Amino acid sequence: MRALITRPRAEAEALAALLGERGIEAVIEPLIEIAHDVAAVPDLSGVQAILCTSANGVRALARASSERKLPLFAVGDATAARARSEGFLRVESAAGDVDDLAYLVAQRLKPQAGRLLHVAGSAVAGDLAAVLAAEGFTVERAVLYDASPAVSLTAMTAQSIAGGEFAFALFFSPRTAAVFARLAEEAGVEAGLRSTVAVSISAAADAMLADLPFRDRVIAAAPTQAALVISIERLVRQPA
Repeated sequence: MRALITRPRAEAEALAALLGERGIEAVIEPLIEIAHDVAAVPDLSGVQAILCTSANGVRALARASSERKLPLFAVGDATAARARSEGFLRVESAAGDVDDLAYLVAQRLKPQAGRLLHVAGSAVAGDLAAVLAAEGFTVERAVLYDASPAVSLTAMTAQSIAGGEFAFALFFSPRTAAVFARLAEEAGVEAGLRSTVAVSISAAADAMLADLPFRDRVIAAAPTQAALVISIERLVRQPA
């Protein structure tokens, strides 16, 4: 049983290990390439807290600044775990999506205590700043990395898709799913997806796959890697 993981390699490797423990061979095909802006140094003066909506943002921040004491609010548990592993001392997880993060911040912080810094890439999902601005917060975005889409599927992955070799294809963002849909069409391998179940972390990601002939499409119960893995476990237990 094989699964295609489309997220950036740094996150994909840990997920591949989890799937391996469940008897699923993972093939990593990063459809977004992460490049850190080595010259970027965020201005943390007057910042009461840092907001991170991805583990990539945490990695970029850790490379750009030695600051580890400011409170860091993470969108989910995986991002929070990465922050703790990078040495950040005061980390809270919203265990969800951007709206959950905004809600957590609004509950924990006060607008008058200082501005918030959203560490992000060149492309972001949702409008965290607008949601928090409605609550009176000032949010600035620090772009510390670039997330560039892949220009094509690798030959090996395209061949595997065409041959119907994947039981599952995993998608962690609308952008990645949209890139996959475009590249699969360009490679002419869509027909091979009839034996594959697409498992997406959100309805927004799933919507990008609507025109592809997957055997089935499943959305995780929550926008987290843990929930996505649980979805796969349930699919594996289903009778053939």
